Parts: sequence; structure tokens; C-alpha cells
Amino acid sequence: MLAEFKKKYIGSKAFYKRYIFLATPMIIQNAITNFVSFLDNIMVGRLGADSICAVSTVNQLNFVFMLAVFGAASAGSIFGAQYYGKGDHKGHMYTFRFKLYGTLLVTILGIIAFKLFGSQLISLFLTESEGASPEKALALGLQYLGIVLVGLIPFAVNQAYSTNIKETGQTVVPMVAGMIAVATNAILDYCLIFGFGPFPKLGVAGAAIATVIARYIEASIVVIWAHTHRSVNKYLEGAYVGFGIPKDIFKSIMIKGTPLMLNEVLWAAGVSAVTQSYSLRGMDVLSALSISNTVANLFNIVFIQLGACISIIVGQHLGAGELEEAKDADNKMIVFSVFCCTIMAIIMFACGGLFPQIYNVDAHIRSLATSFIAVAAVWMPFCSFSHCSYFTLRSGGKTLVTFLFDSVFTWVVMAPFAFVLTRYTSLGIVGVYFLVQGTELIKNIMGYFMVKSNVWLVKIV
Repeated sequence: MLAEFKKKYIGSKAFYKRYIFLATPMIIQNAITNFVSFLDNIMVGRLGADSICAVSTVNQLNFVFMLAVFGAASAGSIFGAQYYGKGDHKGHMYTFRFKLYGTLLVTILGIIAFKLFGSQLISLFLTESEGASPEKALALGLQYLGIVLVGLIPFAVNQAYSTNIKETGQTVVPMVAGMIAVATNAILDYCLIFGFGPFPKLGVAGAAIATVIARYIEASIVVIWAHTHRSVNKYLEGAYVGFGIPKDIFKSIMIKGTPLMLNEVLWAAGVSAVTQSYSLRGMDVLSALSISNTVANLFNIVFIQLGACISIIVGQHLGAGELEEAKDADNKMIVFSVFCCTIMAIIMFACGGLFPQIYNVDAHIRSLATSFIAVAAVWMPFCSFSHCSYFTLRSGGKTLVTFLFDSVFTWVVMAPFAFVLTRYTSLGIVGVYFLVQGTELIKNIMGYFMVKSNVWLVKIV
């Protein structure tokens, strides 16, 4: 029994070496990014409750936009990883074109939406609360949003290039670009938020300017490197000679990719709807969630990036027609990801309460944030399994299934559950948060049977 388990779920040293070699740069990049976000959160928090509410609200809205960009890039990535595994560099080039067009289109639509409805969207999350003013938070939020919009285009371009680079197994360059960008962001945050040396004291506006500059730097590094290393980025050959995409490839990407693109947007919007329900219990809850989510992101990076690697490795096996190898690798990667996540969850549960003490906020907000962190730690391993299931299904082009699994679940189960609990019960917000996060168990059951059915073992190129 044990021998069978090891054979099915435990990989060889060579297997883990390949997996970890691919994942480590991505984990490092996201670790640094999230750590800088954590520092940003602390620095903005020192400006007061109004500032942290304003920035966290805009970032929640920006989260929906970023997921829409990820969706457009991911639609092409389903085919990109398989084209690369097949050795079809021209097909890989067409998926790059699709990503570039798709991410830029989403960006234009996002800018228009934020310009027209920014005030109304921010106001959805702001309620009267002790120590915070909705009017002041709205004004600061609009100021922050107006500047951040300038950085949306380089963010989109960077996603188009970085995802294609990662599909070729080159994860170091995006990591280095990300490290330079976040270091720049951190330094400029301190200088521009508080005023240091020749830099003016700009508060929330300074945080936004630092973010925009960092995004231009990151995109520039990735784009310049990609075009100066054509031998390893063969998908760029002819990428800008003409603008078309063959009808059959475009049709295939749209059929498989549309559910994925819609899923990313609707899932992010669903998460925002859940957050909006939480915010009805006061702006202090929103501040505590901002702290909790920032801390949780530091610990989530391991399972998130290990899960993302599934789509690359499994996708390459599927593209090469190696179906049994894809299944075997998937089993081992899921077990490894959940195992690593469980260790991170234990550390987060034990040490997570130390982080809120760093923030310059009321003791009540610190206490709430500590409770939210503990709840997130309890459910983290379950989130890891759902995440791996999602990327497994996606790697085989089962995007309609992932749409039902992800965004439909969020809107049909999580959002209504949070809506009812926050509006029609007297249950404390920590209890509400625990129960809503606990719906992840349902996704685990769904994901287990979907992955076990092998419906995702499909070569689509």
C-alpha cells in the first residue's frame, strides 16, 4: 500500500529538481513582490485609517482589472505551453500576438470603466466607522486611482511577454525584472509618501507614483531582454511582421479561452462582492482585511506558484502527446504543493499574529486582523488543493469546467452566503469570515472528482 502510494504520488529527485528549478524563481519573485506590498501597506497605514481604506479599496478594484489581464494572457497560455512542448514556435508566436492584443484591449476597457465609474465603485466599500471618514477616504481613493491608471498599460504588456517567456521554462528573467521593480517601488514609496531628501511629501499620491514607475521599469527590462535574446525566444520571430492570427488558431483560443477570460473577471468581481459584504460591518473590518490579506499573500506564494507550474509542466507533456507522463506529473505536483502549503499554514497560524502589531492602527483592528490571519491559515491547505485542481483542468483546455468550478461557484455559493450572513445574522465578522472561507471544502470535493475523471488529459494543438 505504501509502495503504491509512493509510486503514484512521490516523485524522483530528478522530478523535484525540475519542478523546483522552474518554481523557485517564480516563488522568489512573488515573495519579494508581496513583501514590498506588505511594506507599502505598513507605510500607507501610518498615514491613518482613511488612507489605508482608500488604498485597499482601490487595490480591490484594481484586483478585478489585473485578473482580467491575467485571463486574456492565460487564454493564450493554454495553447502556448502546448505549442512550445510540441516545438511549434510559429504557433507559439500567434499565441503571443493574441495575448498582446487581448491584454491591451482589456486595459483600454479598464481605464474607461475606472474613469467613468471610479467614484461609485469606491463608495461601495466605504461605510461610517469610528476613526475613519468615508468622504475623506473617497477623495484619497480617487487621487490614488487617477495616478495608478497611468501604469496599467506597461502592466498589460509585461504580462503578455512574461507569460510567454515562462512557457519556455525561463522563469529567472521575469524574477530579476520583478525584483528590480519592487526594490524601486519600496525605495520610492518611502521617499514619496513621507518626503525624504529632495523628494516631496505626497502621501497616498506618492505611493501611486512609486507603483507606476516600478511597472514601467519591470516591463522595459522584460521587453528589452526578450528582443535581445531571440535565440531563446523564437516566438518573437515575425511577431511584429504583420498583425494577423490564423483563423483556426484564433477560433480555438477564443473557444477555449473565453470561459477562462470571463472566469478571471467574474471570480475577481465575486471576491470583491464578498469583501463588500464584509465592509458593511464597518471600515475597520476593511482595514483589518487589508492587513490580513497582505500577510496571507506572503505565505500563499508557495502554493500559488507551485500550482501555476502545473499548467506549464503538464501543458508541455500534453502538447508533446505524453498523456501518461502528464497524469503522473500532475499527481506528484498536487501532493507536493499541498504538503508545502500545510507547512506554510502552520507557520502562518503560529506567527501571523505578530504582523498586525507593526501597523499604526487601533487595537481593535489589530485584533480583527490577527483573527482573520488565523482563519486564513486554517483553510490554506484546502485552497492549495483547489488551486492545483484549477490549473490541472486548465492545462488540458477544460476552461468551461474551470469557469463553473471557479467563478460560478464564487457567485452562486460564496457571494450569496456572505451577503446573507453579514446582513441577516448577528454572527460576528470573524465567524462570518470563517464560514465563508470554509466553502472551500465544497470546491475540494468538486476538484477531486474532476481531476480524477481525467477529462483534462487532452492534446489541443
